[in-house]
Amino acid sequence: MRGPLLAAAGAAMGGTGGPLARTIRAKLTAALQPTHLEVRDDSPLHGGPPGAESHFGVLVVSRLFAGLSPLQRHRLVHEALRAELAGPLHALQVTARTPEQWHSDPQNPPAPPCLGGSKR
Repeated sequence: MRGPLLAAAGAAMGGTGGPLARTIRAKLTAALQPTHLEVRDDSPLHGGPPGAESHFGVLVVSRLFAGLSPLQRHRLVHEALRAELAGPLHALQVTARTPEQWHSDPQNPPAPPCLGGSKR
């Protein structure tokens, strides 16, 4: 069941996004039961062709993160997206918080700047 924050985040992010964005949203929702989820497609910032879904940022707020270290939280996100990370998903910025952490600081860090990859 989608909570009001999850539904609002989907609308705020411009609807459902492309196929990979929808897959990321669905898999994280199923695996982590988030109370808040944002999926941000950063691909246009990295010089790929139009429509390329390769660079994403996710903000996941879940009760399942309680008592886990940041590394353990990231591992849960990566496990949920294992197939995508092995294929079309090139880069993933993860912000993983408990509901209490999100309530005390409801900020999503901005996308990191593109360093140019092989163009450097």
